[in-house]
Amino acid sequence: MNIDLEEFLSQSGIRRETLTVWIEKAWITPARTASRVELTEIDVARAYLVRDLSDDLGVNEEGIDVALHLIDQIHGLRRLLARLRGEIKGE
Repeated sequence: MNIDLEEFLSQSGIRRETLTVWIEKAWITPARTASRVELTEIDVARAYLVRDLSDDLGVNEEGIDVALHLIDQIHGLRRLLARLRGEIKGE
């Protein structure tokens, strides 16, 4: 479900400038239309994760890059395994 920018900022607790930087770093990767950025609850969860890694755990930017890359790989592998499981079962 898409949420608007103001709702995203309210839910995530980050500033607009911070979101812009995180989008530039590809830490948050919203869908884009010609006129706006489309954010989701997944983007909110990812913002919480980035904030926790940075603020609570003291992870630096390079560490955040690595952590997010590994998490994305894990999710991709889970989707692949689910698809393969379905093919094996003949679905």
